[in-house]
Amino acid sequence: METIMSKHVTVIVGSLREGSYNRKLACTLTELAPEGLEFSFVRTGELPLYNPDLDEGTPPEAWQSFRRCVGRSDAILFVTPEYNRSVPANLKNALDVGSRPMGESVWDGKPSAIVTGSPGGIGGFGANHHLRQSLVFLNAAPMQQPEAYIGNIAKLFDEEGRLTNEGTKDFLKGFMQAFAAWIEKLT
Repeated sequence: METIMSKHVTVIVGSLREGSYNRKLACTLTELAPEGLEFSFVRTGELPLYNPDLDEGTPPEAWQSFRRCVGRSDAILFVTPEYNRSVPANLKNALDVGSRPMGESVWDGKPSAIVTGSPGGIGGFGANHHLRQSLVFLNAAPMQQPEAYIGNIAKLFDEEGRLTNEGTKDFLKGFMQAFAAWIEKLT
């Protein structure tokens, strides 16, 4: 019988709001994941804005901690809303912090997956593709298929934060199975 190797996945949620739909979505994704994946959430809201001057000498502790956490992981799961057809500022800042100093990017070669959620009908399409564009430049390896744009997200969760739509639940379970296979293929 084949032994399933445990893989550590860092989860980065683009929304800073504690009760955000995308945070609920991220928690649901971790619950629906197949055996063999372990998750930890990394916060991005307390990262100082990237400034190359701060990388000279001793960088801020928040940057160092973030870089260590992401650097140790086998893969990254991004779950984010869309702000103005792009990603929230804290998520872009996290990409910048993790990509520096030059030649030491924590994103390099990491399998990743992107899920975007929006109260609107297009499910964060713009944010999904903006994030994908940055990840490709950073030499991360975003999963191509299936794509995950979760529209009308405000109607999918109950008051306790549980996903109530069975069709969406089945889709997300399949998405996480595909992500696990993607991680296994690349690590």
